[in-house]
Amino acid sequence: MGLITYVCDEVGPAKKEGEVLAESIEKLVKIPLGTKLYLRVNWKDVQRRPGKLDFCEHWKLTFDMARRYQKRVGFRVMMSNPDIPDFPLPEFLRDKIPMVKLGDWQKRTRYEPRYDDPAFQTAFRELVDLLADAYDGHADVEYVDTFMYGFWGEGHTWPLESNPFPDNVTAENTFVSMLQYQTERWKKTPMLTNTQPDFSKVGNSELVDRTIRSLNWLRTDTIFIENEQIESLSNRPPWTGVSVEVGISDGSPQSLRMDDGVTYSDNVIHHVQDVAPCYFSLWNWHRIQADRLLNYYHQFPDALDELAQRVGYRVRPSWVWSYEEAGYPGLIIGFVNDGVAAVPGVLRISVFSEDKKVNTAGCLDAGYPLPGKVRQAKFVLPKGTKWKGLRLKAEIEVKSQRYPVRWACRQKLNEDGSLTLRSTNGLEQNDTTGGG
Repeated sequence: MGLITYVCDEVGPAKKEGEVLAESIEKLVKIPLGTKLYLRVNWKDVQRRPGKLDFCEHWKLTFDMARRYQKRVGFRVMMSNPDIPDFPLPEFLRDKIPMVKLGDWQKRTRYEPRYDDPAFQTAFRELVDLLADAYDGHADVEYVDTFMYGFWGEGHTWPLESNPFPDNVTAENTFVSMLQYQTERWKKTPMLTNTQPDFSKVGNSELVDRTIRSLNWLRTDTIFIENEQIESLSNRPPWTGVSVEVGISDGSPQSLRMDDGVTYSDNVIHHVQDVAPCYFSLWNWHRIQADRLLNYYHQFPDALDELAQRVGYRVRPSWVWSYEEAGYPGLIIGFVNDGVAAVPGVLRISVFSEDKKVNTAGCLDAGYPLPGKVRQAKFVLPKGTKWKGLRLKAEIEVKSQRYPVRWACRQKLNEDGSLTLRSTNGLEQNDTTGGG
């Protein structure tokens, strides 16, 4: 969870006159506000020949720096990109894949591949296999965007009203099958499916439903335009993670778009919190540069700082009660969540002694604790156990993979993120203040 610094979008990676690519990328990676990184690249940027991945320079630089600065990466590989002058497909596929004219947009004729063509399907499955073999469950990868139909892989070719399929049933069946293959190959790393309304009649609502049922996550690239997306995000199951992508101002006067003293970007950020996301983009749309992000942030830090402190889940133990029953001591712990989002998975809690002689663990219901609620859990300890000095540790389980969680509490944590339990001064007898 966190704010995601965009390193590359559909028009390419960060760049600034007088800087080499590595310098421009490193400046972005070093921004403290961003705790994750994101890449959006064309198919040809990761594969140039059959059977092998060949990564572009900005992909390799981003992953190298992600390891150096200990920031995980989310990514998307695009099969269609209307923002480049040529096609995003690798050269070795261009003569093999039929292309269908959809119409003219922005003074150019637009084509989409026949995604259902056997040659395309064979190449697509190979690409999914290669990427999953390299990155499924990889320590440096946070999530991967679902391959979807059309422009930027977001599920549409708006404003063009047709699609490249012979009929809409074929279109939906093709992308349902492609989603199914992706979920089978990405067994560990979360996949994010766009909540795009089905303007192009390619089965988007079915993809969203199957994404949720397969314990994968959702994303959106708008916060104001389409009410359907807000409905999908706001009423998702609590265990479903969400990423919201909206470009923000570069701090220049013409980009601020003030309304009642509030910048357009701050207005975006306030609405983003309303849909309770796990991630939000730090992104200058089509003009990626660290200086531009920082120019806005240094002028208007408050909304971004608030979001950085609240985005995602922020779990802590708020109450710890001790008890004894039938000779067995135990703890009842009330967990709370100070974030805007529910836990995007299952929270596993362990109570253990430093020597591991005591080690009891269990899981809360998926998604819990919910923001603004208390979820209690009971831990039965071995006879003779003294609860003071025990450690309390949390992990999140997503698609059968466990990741460490640091408690969002003010008390000092141990190096492993666990909290050593102790009594609170003034609460050993009762909860009265002793005042007059």
